[in-house]
Amino acid sequence: MAPLLSWNLRERSSFIYRILHLVDCALVCLFLWLCVNLYQVPWSPYYTRLEWIVLGTCFVSFHSFQLYRSWRGWKYYREFLVILKAWAVVIAVLLTYFFLFKISEAYSRVVFMVWSVATPFLIFLTHLLVRKILHVYRARGRNIRHAVIVGAGDLGVRTARRIESIPWAGIDVVGFFDDKLESQERLTGLNKPLVGRTDEVQDFLRDNDIDYVYIALPMRAERKIFKILQECRDLGAQIFLVPDIYIFGLHHAEIQSLGDMLVLSFNPDTEWKRSFDVVFSLLVLVLCSPLFLLIALFIKLDSPGPVLFRHRRIMATGREFFCLKFRTMVVDADKRLERLLAENPELRQEWAQHFKLKNDPRITRIGRFLRRTSLDELPQFVNVLKGEMSVVGARPVVGRELEDYYKGNGEESAGRYCSMKPGITGPWQVMKRSDTEDYQERVELDDWYVLNYSLKTDLKIIAKTVACIFTGKGAC
Repeated sequence: MAPLLSWNLRERSSFIYRILHLVDCALVCLFLWLCVNLYQVPWSPYYTRLEWIVLGTCFVSFHSFQLYRSWRGWKYYREFLVILKAWAVVIAVLLTYFFLFKISEAYSRVVFMVWSVATPFLIFLTHLLVRKILHVYRARGRNIRHAVIVGAGDLGVRTARRIESIPWAGIDVVGFFDDKLESQERLTGLNKPLVGRTDEVQDFLRDNDIDYVYIALPMRAERKIFKILQECRDLGAQIFLVPDIYIFGLHHAEIQSLGDMLVLSFNPDTEWKRSFDVVFSLLVLVLCSPLFLLIALFIKLDSPGPVLFRHRRIMATGREFFCLKFRTMVVDADKRLERLLAENPELRQEWAQHFKLKNDPRITRIGRFLRRTSLDELPQFVNVLKGEMSVVGARPVVGRELEDYYKGNGEESAGRYCSMKPGITGPWQVMKRSDTEDYQERVELDDWYVLNYSLKTDLKIIAKTVACIFTGKGAC
């Protein structure tokens, strides 16, 4: 089989990164010179000496942090974080230099601050421009890297489709290696051949110029994985193991360290979420405090009883908490419900299916308005501050709902639900709300959120919630 990639192309790519390395170092020095001149600071031998120190430190630091590795398929923020780390070392070296030689007075503090803060962004913009140019170049079939996938199961097919979805990465899948695939019917949609068995990978790499090997075998095939790593690591290709974490039904998995041992964490990263919840809830409670008082007054005037209603709901880890709401029903609502369900089979069936009644006669006049605008849920921001809820999350459910529907849908749905705090709003509230007829759709929406939550998603849901409040569309 003819070689699939010329070494000239590989050398050309390496040459581009070597040039970029030198450009970055020169750009940092040029930007320092520009800052000194823009702030009209007199140039002195001290600045000349600083330029040489910066040039040497940047060259070593940028190389040490592997800033010029192949970033094909990586997200932009990962590269920016590496730039920040490398730049932090440069600044630390300069501050040490100023301290040891006690010459900080020779330099403008304003110039140093502006230059220190702006430089990593300047470097990142330069890399962004280079990556965009390479993306266009690769999308036209140039500067391509070739890869093989070991494993043609669900994980291998998913890996190939993912690579196809990012053509700007410039990675072409040559074919698959698999022991159990008897025909190529499974691969016809991918238009990729079955090259051979897993024990033939070594010979294939010797005869062909392959850049990447993606091992997409199930975790139980550890012997095959170990053999491939043992035999193929010195054959010129970079080897990647695609973790089969999707068998657990969780997307928010990450590799962490336990001493010198690596562990795979399936615990959602919610630190940013907690910070966002506290800040957002405090703002709402402070800004809406007059509205709280007004609503409390109307509730008292409309019907006798307390202003707030507490109801047991399920929070993270499956524990119960008292979810707060403005009272929207008459005080003896539970007793009236028992009579209504006993006297009316249709209402009993509706309650069994949805755990609520669309035209509930127990709701007060002010209660109907509060429910239609979702203002009855404002006290739940207190639950958020206490750490029992989140601003955005799955819908707070009662114990019976968790048992009958989430566990009834499979232990995965119940486990996902209990892995995060319930939210004041969420995908069910803004996408379907009370228009949802099938309870299974609610479970699926909660599953979707737990598997796909992000700050961007939360902000979108909050924006849609505000729109729903003003339109009253589908309010519960």
